[in-house]
Amino acid sequence: MAPNDAQMIASTISQVIAVVLLSPLYQGIYDKGKAIIEGRNGPSIFQPYYDIIKLLRKETVISSNSSTIFIYAPYIVFGIYLLISFVIPVVYPAPILFTPTVDFLGGALLFSLAAFIKMIASLESGSNFVALGVSRILSFTFLSEATLITVFFGVALITGTNNPYVTLDYISQSISHYFQLDHIFVSVSFFMLWLFETGKLPVESPGLSEMGMIDDGVLYEYSGKLLGILKWGSYIKQYLLGSVLLNVFIFPWFLQVGTIGALIDIGVMFIKWLLLILISIIINTTLAKLRLFKVQDYLAIAFLLSLFSLTLTILLG
Repeated sequence: MAPNDAQMIASTISQVIAVVLLSPLYQGIYDKGKAIIEGRNGPSIFQPYYDIIKLLRKETVISSNSSTIFIYAPYIVFGIYLLISFVIPVVYPAPILFTPTVDFLGGALLFSLAAFIKMIASLESGSNFVALGVSRILSFTFLSEATLITVFFGVALITGTNNPYVTLDYISQSISHYFQLDHIFVSVSFFMLWLFETGKLPVESPGLSEMGMIDDGVLYEYSGKLLGILKWGSYIKQYLLGSVLLNVFIFPWFLQVGTIGALIDIGVMFIKWLLLILISIIINTTLAKLRLFKVQDYLAIAFLLSLFSLTLTILLG
């Protein structure tokens, strides 16, 4: 095996392991930090791990109306998120094992595919409440998916490529590239999208009132191991999107290459994530909570910002 091949395999393994094992930790840090800001003791930062282990050990209850896709969808969704961790700059700033197979647009389509499978599978439970939850999500998804794809088109126009690693290098090599107006617009748009996609958007009674549920409404009929896998997948999705936001858009510096660099990058990403968590906690605890029907307005603004970025890139050349 050539040294370059060994290095690529080592960097790929370190990135995937970091994604799978560390993604619940960042949710735990967020929940703990939010509780401290609100004056509560809060759960342990390792609580997401405890929840996953508990769910994986519990019995799975499946509705008699459910089909095969309801049972296997959590594994497929988890596998899609795992596949994405093989191709985009989540931890390592250089191409890894399967990078040549997928670009930014391909990654966006994989995220959309995972969301589609999860919604279709949940409808197979036959629950009327789940059908209400899916219709609620679809009323938001048409804007969020459009924003995600438009953002990546905007990045492709700015850098002349749809390769995330080339984009990372282009943005980090010059401070003037970082402060281009079109890049600022597209970064703000993607940050707003990340807040929505990961449940960090301050919405009235999220997860507490059944009528205020967004993503939790889709998971309503899942239990036991299947619910544990879906929860774990949602943490991985949060980590993937957040790492792209950090590495490609708002903080693309300090990542190292090489076998030792791949290990150092895990620590660098931890510090970056603490910064992102702090920002999201401040937003969630200081801004007035949105009513559910206002989420569409929020996503419309994110979509318009991504369109402004496209327009500016074309006009400014």
